[in-house]
Amino acid sequence: MKKLLIIALNIIIIGGALFLGYQKYQEYFSNPWTRDGQIRANVIKVAPRVSGPLVQVYIKDNQFVHKGDPLFQIDPSTYEVSLAQAEVGLQRAKLSAQGRKIEFVRLKDIRAKDRGAVSHKDLIRREIAYEEAKLKIKAAEQQLKAAKMNLAFTKVYASVDGYVSNIDIQLGTQAVMNQPLIALVDSNSFWAFAYFRESELEQIHIGSTAMVTLMAHPDKPIEAKVESIGWGIAPKNGTVGYNLLPSVNPVFQWIRLAQRIPVRIALDELPEGVELRFGLSASIMVLDDD
Repeated sequence: MKKLLIIALNIIIIGGALFLGYQKYQEYFSNPWTRDGQIRANVIKVAPRVSGPLVQVYIKDNQFVHKGDPLFQIDPSTYEVSLAQAEVGLQRAKLSAQGRKIEFVRLKDIRAKDRGAVSHKDLIRREIAYEEAKLKIKAAEQQLKAAKMNLAFTKVYASVDGYVSNIDIQLGTQAVMNQPLIALVDSNSFWAFAYFRESELEQIHIGSTAMVTLMAHPDKPIEAKVESIGWGIAPKNGTVGYNLLPSVNPVFQWIRLAQRIPVRIALDELPEGVELRFGLSASIMVLDDD
């Protein structure tokens, strides 16, 4: 009797293992799956809008910053001088316009009293000079506005919440206008990017549930949704090669490898303890809709 119980127990264990193995087999072949996945995020290349040496650096490498936090400051002295010059230029333009107006009004009054005392040509000339003086005021106002903006641009702030990365700046570093100095990884923009075989695309639909498993957290899968499917990949053959002739790779006719199509995966709420970083390796399975 005891032997029968042991045999029955072994049969149950073996049967259970076979059943679980069969389930995994079915899951693997009925649900598209790939190891070729990666965590991505929006990376903002922070570039100053004016040039000059850095006089303040407010951040450290890999630091988290909030939107609006200062990152670094460029020497403002040059732009303070430009602002003062623009203010003087505006005052000069206003004084000049005032003088032109007085001349124009005086000649206009004289001609109204005696048409022969002032020619129509002189009156028009003075009117044009007055209008030009008013335009110079507007130009000076815009120059003043630009000078104020340039002075404000000497201090650079974080545009989003995120992590500053690969900082290689210090006091005295020469900032060049529109040349990126640091990278800011948007902490609210993480998603998964996976490459699936073209033969699996029929089973993948926008909105389908997916499971994302990070190599860094193999025991904490992340629930996700298929957000979009790529519409094209770059061709390997036909690109310009030697002497402007098409470059064609040799193809083995008896082996046809499926192309990999990029699929964007939107992540749901993260499990406790999981932190996303740009470039983490991920395995991704898209579950059958049924």
